[in-house]
Amino acid sequence: MGTHLRFVATRVFQGLALVVAVVVLNFVLVHAAPGDPVETIAGASGGMSQELKDELRVQYGLDKPVTTQLAVYLGKVARGDLGQSYYFNLPVSGLILERLPATLLLVFTAVLGAFVVGTALGVLSARKPNGLLSQLITVGSLVGFAAPVFWIGILLMILFASVLPWFPVSGMRAADAVTDRGSLADILDVLHHLVLPALTLGIIYLAQYSRLARASTLDVLGSDFIRTARAKGLAERVVLYKHALRNAVLPVVTVLGLQFGNVLAGAVLVETVFNWPGLGRLAFDSVLRRDYPTILGVLLLSAVVVVIMNQVTDMVYRLVDPRIRTS
Repeated sequence: MGTHLRFVATRVFQGLALVVAVVVLNFVLVHAAPGDPVETIAGASGGMSQELKDELRVQYGLDKPVTTQLAVYLGKVARGDLGQSYYFNLPVSGLILERLPATLLLVFTAVLGAFVVGTALGVLSARKPNGLLSQLITVGSLVGFAAPVFWIGILLMILFASVLPWFPVSGMRAADAVTDRGSLADILDVLHHLVLPALTLGIIYLAQYSRLARASTLDVLGSDFIRTARAKGLAERVVLYKHALRNAVLPVVTVLGLQFGNVLAGAVLVETVFNWPGLGRLAFDSVLRRDYPTILGVLLLSAVVVVIMNQVTDMVYRLVDPRIRTS
């Protein structure tokens, strides 16, 4: 028990130290980027006097040295205060909480679908690695892996908006929706709007997971315990899905956790293409408006999510592979 507690305490400390380092690095990079938030606000409002600009810089603390601004910001973050948005003039934490459910719905739908379908395709193609189905899955995986996410999104928009108008291509709900939030009609409307963004984001990761699952399954199928299982007369279906799959899925689980930050980055592009009202769209708009507190708040949340997912990946890995628990 003491060993496990020390392990957990060590990982928590490492995670906190990593988050602090990311916060400092993000702050420095954001403030080093060209552009002035006050000038951006002045341009959006149609002009502003120099006195009012100076007042805004004092109000936002932009008149102080960057090191002082960093110290103030770190103190606020330690108290759970992410600051006030320059553009929306609202607490950043409120803006993030408002947009977070949409992003979580998109990301988890895309990742879960890509994991399940990609692993199944990879295992299926490993059964007959030289067969036609395996070759088709491999070619499809290469295309999906190489294609940019925004290009896939645009192609799907053209296909399902012009050629086959089956799905909406913008927003999270219909513009003329009058149903109550949380009702069955509202849920179906959201799911209808979710199809194309989730498919766009999931295709790239589905391709990666299928290739990885195929290679891992082929490696496992050559192991001694698989030959023993076949020698016992077990059906090939049992050997593949009961004995081989559990070991073959380990690399996919690892990559799934480690790539979660990439999924969030991809969500920025997908939400921008499909005008999905999530954190990615908020981050994109905040970059254009030089809204430093909002940008930093979204980046901080992303860093925390990535660190947590890495810890969860370790735990899942230990559950799947008993050898890690014993070591």
